[in-house]
Amino acid sequence: MRRTLAAVAAASLLALSACSSAGDGESDAGGDAGGTAEIQAPAGAAAPSEAEGGRADLARDSLYDADLASSGDQPDQPAADERAIISTGNVALRSPDAAQALFDVEKVVDRFQGEVEQKNTETDKSGEVVRSRLVLRIPSDRFAEAMTALEGTADLISSGSDSKDVTTQVLDVDIRVRVQRRSIERIALLLDRAESIRDIVSIEAQLSQRQADLASLEKQQEVLADQTSMSTISVSVERTSKEQAATEEKDEAGFLGGLDAGWDALKTFGVGLATFLGAVLPWTVVLLVLAIPGWPLVRRLRRRPTAAPAQSS
Repeated sequence: MRRTLAAVAAASLLALSACSSAGDGESDAGGDAGGTAEIQAPAGAAAPSEAEGGRADLARDSLYDADLASSGDQPDQPAADERAIISTGNVALRSPDAAQALFDVEKVVDRFQGEVEQKNTETDKSGEVVRSRLVLRIPSDRFAEAMTALEGTADLISSGSDSKDVTTQVLDVDIRVRVQRRSIERIALLLDRAESIRDIVSIEAQLSQRQADLASLEKQQEVLADQTSMSTISVSVERTSKEQAATEEKDEAGFLGGLDAGWDALKTFGVGLATFLGAVLPWTVVLLVLAIPGWPLVRRLRRRPTAAPAQSS
């Protein structure tokens, strides 16, 4: 019995010392996780708390990124000449020779160092161009000049343009890209320090999500850069049909033609009359200046011959 009691007491002491050492190990691991923000390898029951610590680190990292976006990376307001503008235009043309009109349009594109992005052309049975539609890319800083030049290549049917200021959107996307890259770098450091499978899986999920977000932001950045550097102009060229040409000829020979000719004649007469009055006006002023003092002398000279015969009789 004495030997049995001694064995039981020794086993109890060993169990108590083992529990004490395990408690000390858990407290040390918790202190390291709180002080250095590192993910430690889980041991038994301590694994859930350490996984929660890893998620807390990720949450703190998100808060850090939010603070960085709201304060550290805010750029100054850009000047007026640095603003990002998306310009688009539409020009509809008509010409008896659609092929020549297309050639003139392409010459305008070459002059402004642009490019033809799309071109769809329809021809008739003889191979002559009936209509064509082009999508042009022109440098944004020469958009207005290019629109004016395109409108003069053929008979203009319609023309329109639109400009959209996206400066704020461009700045916002640039900031988000920089912040997302820094966030990925911080998560990669956490992944290198992780030892638990659960922590590695959780951090990798966060890393994959942020890498996908970064790819989307970079794509938006590329699209905005392309749209703001090169404007888009849609040009349609249509050949004047025979019916339209015959109608225009009838209009020129009928009432509208006579009205147009009469209006041109009236304008020509008005220009000629104005030219004549402008040429005569200086001489009229000079004659009036000379006539005012000379008119009494002329009246006296006219009266003397009539008074002389009356005295001789």
